[in-house]
Amino acid sequence: MYATEVFGQYAEQFQGTRLPDEVVHHAKRAVIDWYASLFPGLAAAPLAQLEQVLAEDLDHGRARLGNGRTATARAAALYNGTAAHAAEVDDSFRDAMYHPGAATIAAALAASQDAGVSGLDFLRALVLGYEVSTRIGVVMGRPHYRFWHNTGTVGTFGAAAASAGVLGLGARPFAHALATAATFAAGLQQAFRMDSMSKPLHAGRAAEGGLLAAQMAARGVTGSLDVLDGKSGLGQAMSNGPDWSEVGATLGSDFHITRLTFKNHIGCGHTFAAIDGALELREKHGLHAEDIARVRVDTYRPALDIACYENPASANEARFSLRYVVATALTRGSVRLAAYDPAQLEDTRVRELMTRIEPRVDPEIDAAFPGQRSARVEITTHSGAKLVHLQPNRKGDPELPLSDAELTSKFLELSEPVIGVTGAKNLLAQLWALERADTLFDIQSAS
Repeated sequence: MYATEVFGQYAEQFQGTRLPDEVVHHAKRAVIDWYASLFPGLAAAPLAQLEQVLAEDLDHGRARLGNGRTATARAAALYNGTAAHAAEVDDSFRDAMYHPGAATIAAALAASQDAGVSGLDFLRALVLGYEVSTRIGVVMGRPHYRFWHNTGTVGTFGAAAASAGVLGLGARPFAHALATAATFAAGLQQAFRMDSMSKPLHAGRAAEGGLLAAQMAARGVTGSLDVLDGKSGLGQAMSNGPDWSEVGATLGSDFHITRLTFKNHIGCGHTFAAIDGALELREKHGLHAEDIARVRVDTYRPALDIACYENPASANEARFSLRYVVATALTRGSVRLAAYDPAQLEDTRVRELMTRIEPRVDPEIDAAFPGQRSARVEITTHSGAKLVHLQPNRKGDPELPLSDAELTSKFLELSEPVIGVTGAKNLLAQLWALERADTLFDIQSAS
C-alpha cells in the first residue's frame, strides 16, 4: 500500500475504537494549550488585516473565530490557525520538528462546529490529526526542516486528517484527502529569517488547506495516492527520499499526542533549553546581570540558524533571538509576554548583556537533534568564577512535562487579559469536560 492508504485504513478502523482515557486526557491538554496560544495571538499581526480580508466570510456560517464572530468553516480555520501560532506559545512534537496544534485543532474545531458533532467526536478527530501528521513529519526528517517550515507543510496533513475524521471519511476518501493536502503543503523558513508577519499564516493556511482537502474528498475528489512516496512525491521533492515502509507501524499502540511539548516560555522553542539553563544558574548562584562577564551557550545548529537575530529591532525578531531571550532570562528571571513590550525591548541592561553572550554549535548536542533539545550554558563572572549547567531537556518536554496545574496556570495567565477572569475560568471548566459536550458551537470565545 501507499503511505496515504496506510493512514486511510487506520483512520477507518480508528473511528470505531474507544479512545483510552489517557489519550482523551492528553487531547484535552492539547486543546487547553491551544486556547492559551490562541488568545494572545488575537492581538498579533497579521490578525487584524486577515479579519478585514475575510470580511465576506464573517458573521454567517456555523463556525466561530477566537474573537467570537461567526464564520464559514474555512475562514475560521484560517483565522484561528493563524492566531494560535502568532504569539509563539503553541505546542510541538519534538521528533517531527513541528507545532501540530495550531493547524490541527483549528481545522478540527471549525469542522466540528460546522458539522455539529459532539465534543468526544472532536477530540477523536484531533487525535487522528496528531497521529497521522506527526508520523509524516518524523519520516520527512531533518532534511525537510532545512528549508521548510513544518508547521505549514506537515500541519496541512494534521488539518486534513482531523477534518476527515470529523466528516467520517472511509479509508479511500481519507487517503485521497491526504493526497490532495500534500499538494497544498507549503511554508518556507526564509519567511521568518527577516522581520515578517507571514510566519503565522503558515499555520492558518495549513488549517484551511487541510480542511478544504477533506471537504473535497468527501465529495469524491481524488488525489494521487502515491503523492508521499512516489518518484516525484513529497519525500523526494521536499526531503531526501525517505523510507515510508514503517510509517504506520505504531499507529494505535503509540499515541504521539501523549508526548507533546508545551511551552514554558514565550518565543522560539529552540531557545528554551538555553533559557532553562540560564535560569538554573541564576537561581542557584544568586546571579545578577552585573555579575556576568561572559556567557557561552552550546546548543544544536537549528537553534542558531532560526533564533538568529543578534540585534533584534522588533518584538518578532526578539522572539527569534537566542541572545535576547537568554539575556532577558538572566536579567529579569523569566521570558514571558512582557519580555517583548517596547520598553523591555530597549532595556539597556539586557542589550548590554547580549553583547557578552556567545552562542555556539556543539557537535554532540547537534547530533542528538531533533530527538533531544539540549543546551550547555557556561557563565564566567567578573570575579573569575566559571559556572556551567547542562540542560538536557526543556521544561515542558515529555521528560519534564508541565503538570495539569502548570498548564492551567499558563492558560489563565494568557487568557484572562483577553476574556477576563470569569470567562477564563468558565472556559477552562468547559475544556476539561469536552468529552461530555453535545456540540462545540457555543464554546466560549473572546466575545
